Amino acid sequence: MSSDPWGRVDETGTVYVRTADGEKVVGSWQAGSPEEALAYFERKYEGLVVEIGLLEKRVKTTDLSAKDALAAVEHLREQVDAHHAVGDLEALRARLDKLVALVETRREERRAQRAKQSDEARGAKEALVAEAEELAASDQWRAAGERLRSLVDTWKGLPRLDRKSDDELWHRFSHARSAFSKRRKQHFAQLDAQREEARRTKERLVGEAEALSKSTDWGPTAARYRDLMSEWKAAGRAQREHEDDLWNRFRGAQDVFFAARSSVFAERDAEQTENLKLKEELAGEAEKLLPVTDLKAARAAFRSVNERWEAIGHVPRDARPKVEGRMHAVERALQEAEETEWRRTNPEARARAAGLTGQLQAAVDKLRSQIEQARAQGNNAKADKLARELEGRQALLDQALKGLHEFGG
Repeated sequence: MSSDPWGRVDETGTVYVRTADGEKVVGSWQAGSPEEALAYFERKYEGLVVEIGLLEKRVKTTDLSAKDALAAVEHLREQVDAHHAVGDLEALRARLDKLVALVETRREERRAQRAKQSDEARGAKEALVAEAEELAASDQWRAAGERLRSLVDTWKGLPRLDRKSDDELWHRFSHARSAFSKRRKQHFAQLDAQREEARRTKERLVGEAEALSKSTDWGPTAARYRDLMSEWKAAGRAQREHEDDLWNRFRGAQDVFFAARSSVFAERDAEQTENLKLKEELAGEAEKLLPVTDLKAARAAFRSVNERWEAIGHVPRDARPKVEGRMHAVERALQEAEETEWRRTNPEARARAAGLTGQLQAAVDKLRSQIEQARAQGNNAKADKLARELEGRQALLDQALKGLHEFGG
């Protein structure tokens, strides 16, 4: 009989393994010595040790599923429980039990991780839905459209949730994208209609602008071109393929008109500049008549200057006030000289002036007599009062005498 700490072989060739529950029959060995029998079943044990070690490593270092790991554990446990090996079978059972606990721990960790990932994915998808619903109301068509396409790519990269939740969120996400697309389509359809209306309006404006380009009615035509430009700006933009061509035609028609007007105005400005030079010379000639010494000769000379003045055409608008002001100053001086001459030679005015002077002289003489009388009587207060009145009457008399002198008397 042969034995080792975990098994033995009896005289009949039966092999036993020692367990906590007593000896268990491993098998029968008739092919060789008892030592060979024990060695064979010990190798069976070592094989189980190796398999359990490999399974432990897979559980710890790979993503082996809990289901597959537990199935492998049960397969090995069946082999251990079959007692077809000689060794410390209880130690193998303990390792398998520990491995089961490890698998369960890993399963819980993975379940928690998946739950966390699911929560994160749900939060991320809800954020995408919220942003998409906000973008659905945006009028920033290009930026919002690009952002929605980016959100779709982000969505595709996120893990799926449970079907119900995932479908509900996707429905909201898809609805927001559809609402935006519908609004954008309506906007551009309306924009196309507006641009078509703008094209028709601008074609009409171009037609009128081209018809006016040969006009020589400078003022009204220039005003109408300003109105046409206001209408052009108010019409909005036409389609890109029409806008530039219409503008070039519209602007070209204006250029033809304004170039012709500028040419005419340039000729007119040259003529008016020459007219100004002539009128300045006449104004200088008129100014030499002042001061007036011979009214009749001065009046005749001014009439001659004025006739030549009237024969000259327009001068530049900004120079007109100054040169005309010089002529008006001479004219006013002549008028004042005429009024002075008329007053001097008017018999009625002379008589009135002489009468007024006589009355004032009499009043002055009377006041002087009254002052002398009051002082002689010692009434100085009355004399002073009369003296102040005399000063006023004397001033009036002096002025009247000056006026009478102008009449030659």
